[in-house]
Amino acid sequence: MTELRKYQAPVWDEPLVVEMGAPGQRGAVPPAPIDGAAAPELPASLRRSTPPALPQISEGDVLRHYLHLSQETMGMIGISLFGTCTMKYNPRVAERFAALGELADVHPHQDDSTVQGLLEIVHRMDLALRELSGMDRFVFQAGGGAGAAYMHATVTRAYFAERGELGSRGEIVTSQQAHPCNPATASAAGFDVITLPLEENGYPSIDALRATLSDRTAAVMINNPDDMGIYNPEIKQWVDLAHEVGALAFYDHANFNGVMSRLRARELGFDACMFMLHKTFGVPKGGGGPAVGAYGCSAELERFLPGPLVDRTDDGYVRRENPDGVGRVREYLGNLQQVVKAYSWVLAMGADGIREAADISVAANNYMETRLLAIPGIAKSYPHLTKHRLEMTRYSLGDYTEETGLTVADIANRMADYGIDEMWFSHEPWIVAEPFTPEAGEGWSLEDIDYWIDVLAQVLDEGRKDPELVRTAPHRQVVAQLDPVGLDDPARWSTTWRAHVRKTAAGG
Repeated sequence: MTELRKYQAPVWDEPLVVEMGAPGQRGAVPPAPIDGAAAPELPASLRRSTPPALPQISEGDVLRHYLHLSQETMGMIGISLFGTCTMKYNPRVAERFAALGELADVHPHQDDSTVQGLLEIVHRMDLALRELSGMDRFVFQAGGGAGAAYMHATVTRAYFAERGELGSRGEIVTSQQAHPCNPATASAAGFDVITLPLEENGYPSIDALRATLSDRTAAVMINNPDDMGIYNPEIKQWVDLAHEVGALAFYDHANFNGVMSRLRARELGFDACMFMLHKTFGVPKGGGGPAVGAYGCSAELERFLPGPLVDRTDDGYVRRENPDGVGRVREYLGNLQQVVKAYSWVLAMGADGIREAADISVAANNYMETRLLAIPGIAKSYPHLTKHRLEMTRYSLGDYTEETGLTVADIANRMADYGIDEMWFSHEPWIVAEPFTPEAGEGWSLEDIDYWIDVLAQVLDEGRKDPELVRTAPHRQVVAQLDPVGLDDPARWSTTWRAHVRKTAAGG
C-alpha cells in the first residue's frame, strides 16, 4: 500500500472583503477627466441616492485576501476521479489562447471580416465532431449538456410541427439510467416522459421498448454507456424500432470518453447527438467553465438548428441565420472561448491520440475495478454482471453502511483529510445503495489512481475501528461539518452581502 501523505489545509480567520480596509485606502485611482472636461450629466433617474457600499482597500491587501481564500479552497485541487463528468486536466496553453485579447475582447456584433480566425475555428470544430459522430452539422450555442438536450427536444417539436404531427406525437422515451437532463428537458419542452426500468442485464429490454413505442412517440433520448459503465449492445435495435414508429433517436454522448473513435452515432442510425466540450474535450467544467453542449444532427434536421450557423464560402467564413430554426437557446454563437480550447485539444490529440485516450480510459477503469472489488465492503452495481465495463463503474458501500452505520458521504468527507477531492456519488434518485462512481479517464497517472484507492481503503478501515472519527470528518480541512439546522430557513442566512446587511439591520 502507498504511504499516505500528511495533509493539513491552511486555515485563516479571513474576513469578508467588504469588512476590510479603511476610509481613504485605494487599490487604484481613476484618472482625471481629459482636458478638465466634465462627464455628461446623468439623468436624475439614474443617479444613486446613496453611495455604493464598496470596500476601500489597498491593492496589496486585496491580493493577500484572495491568496488566503485560494489556500482555503476545498475545490478541485487534489486527485479528482469525478465520475460521469470526465474531469480532465485542462491544458494551460489553451487557457492562454482564450485569454488573448484577439479572442477575449471580441464583440459578438463585429463584422465577419474582422473575426475570420474565430469563425474558422468554429467551422473546423464542427468538421471534427462530424468525423467523430457521422452527423452532418454541429452548433455550439448550448451552454452545457442540459442545453443541448433541450435543443433536441425543441428540434423534435419543430420537426413534427412541420409534418403536422405535433398534436399526436407527445411522448419521449428514456431509461432509468439516462442523465436527468434528458427527461427534464423533454418535459420542459412540453412532452410526456416515459422512463423504462433497468432489467437484469443492466439496461431496459427490447420487449419493454416495443411495448412503449407507438405513433405517439416523438423521440427516444438515451445515453450509452450509462453511468454504471454498462454498454447496451442492443442500441442499434433501439434506434431501428424508434424509426419504425416514425420517432427520432437522440444519443446523449456525455459518457463518450471510453468509446471515442470506436463508434459513430450516425452509423448506429441516430438522428442527433451531443458532446460535452467541458468534459470529454479537455475544457474546464464547473467554476472553470462555462460549459458547451455541442449538438449535432442529420441533414434532415439541420434546417431546424438555431442560428447563426457558420459556413465556409469562396470569400471566407460567414454567419447566417437559419429561417426555420428553433430560435436561440443561448445568445449569439455560445461560449466560443471554450470551443477554441476544445479545438486546441483535438489538434493536439489527433485521431491516433483520441483513440489511445479511449483505450487508456477503459484500461484504467478496469484496473480500478480489480483493485476496488478486492477491498472488503465494496461491491459494484449489478454484481452478477462480471464482464469488464467501459470507462466508469458504479460501486456501492451499502453493505459497509449496514456494518458500520457510515454513509458514502461520511467516507467522502474523511477522504478530503488526505487531500482527495469530493468523489461523485450518483445522479438522483439512487438506484444503487450508497453509490460512488470514480472515473480515471486517460489523464491520471497510475500512482494517482493507486493513491486514491489506498486512501479509500484506509478510510474504510478507520470507519470500522473508530466510526466517530469518520462520521465527524473532515478534521484537517479549512472547515468542519456545518450544523444543518436552519439551512432551509432563509431568515437565518444570506446569499449576498446586501441581504446580510439588511437582515442584520433588522435584527435577523
